[in-house]
Amino acid sequence: MKLYTLFLQAQPAAESPNFLIQFGPLLLLVFVFYMFLIRPQQKKQKQLRTYRDALQKGDKIITTGGIYGKVHEIKENNRIVMEICDNVRITVDKSAVVMDMTDTAK
Repeated sequence: MKLYTLFLQAQPAAESPNFLIQFGPLLLLVFVFYMFLIRPQQKKQKQLRTYRDALQKGDKIITTGGIYGKVHEIKENNRIVMEICDNVRITVDKSAVVMDMTDTAK
């Protein structure tokens, strides 16, 4: 038999690999991303949302711009009147509040 006829012979059909073996690493990667990246971020956002909803008059806060102050008044439309010095008040959006000043002492 000639050599080229050996190469031209039909190969037996290979079995397709198991679905779990084929897509297992991809599913594992999605699970790891969810557990280590997405889930902790959602938990942190939920804590921040509950903190912002629990703000009351007199609470010490810090804005995203780095302004330290105290809540003077909470208005409708998610606005906060913040006192940054004696008789100096500014209005900020509630979403600009990042934390209270007790966290900075730790």
